Amino acid sequence: MSTSKPQPKASPKDRARAMRLYKALEKAWPEATCELNAVSPHELLIATILSAQSTDVAVNAATPALFDAFKTPAEFAAVEPEDIQPYIATIGLYRNKSKAVVESMRRIVNEYGGEVPATMEDLLTLRGVARKTANVVLGNAFGINEGVVVDTHVMRLAWRLGLSDHEGSAAKIERDLMALFPKPRWTMLSHLLVFHGRYACKARNCVCGGHPVCKQYGIASRCSCAK
Repeated sequence: MSTSKPQPKASPKDRARAMRLYKALEKAWPEATCELNAVSPHELLIATILSAQSTDVAVNAATPALFDAFKTPAEFAAVEPEDIQPYIATIGLYRNKSKAVVESMRRIVNEYGGEVPATMEDLLTLRGVARKTANVVLGNAFGINEGVVVDTHVMRLAWRLGLSDHEGSAAKIERDLMALFPKPRWTMLSHLLVFHGRYACKARNCVCGGHPVCKQYGIASRCSCAK
């Protein structure tokens, strides 16, 4: 059974507004990209697993030594979770994450010939991988726009910018965003929203009172920075 989400519909007016917002975000954040450091699909997969309930900064501080010590999925698969824990002990939930990394790499070696699978259905069979992680890997490692990555920044910005009324529901927000934006834009959309949420329209002490994106597209009743 396919794990792809059917693309919902949005009105032409709402889609047009969404694309104007997208272009404004592109202008504001031309450097927007995935900020997890990785040079291969398996490194990106591991970094994304490690990033759950952590920060990209913390993950990027830990992964250089980890990826230098274990260079391939096979090398990760050959060790025990305790063997990689010293490398990631600075990251939250590192014991559970070490198990997810090792078990996912073992499945990749045993079931996928040592190559990270490039479908949503297969990625979701890996320990530690839910839809958000799979979207990160598909979009950034393989250039496949299967969906929109919805993290805490995207959830917050989708609400504040009037892109979704489903505050707090990642699944519903993703469906709303998929309806509003063309499929080829989905991966970059998440980067743009993350950058705007990370560096301007923050959860607290937002600094976007004079930011053109918030001034033009912010919903005053949803975010004080839009006033």
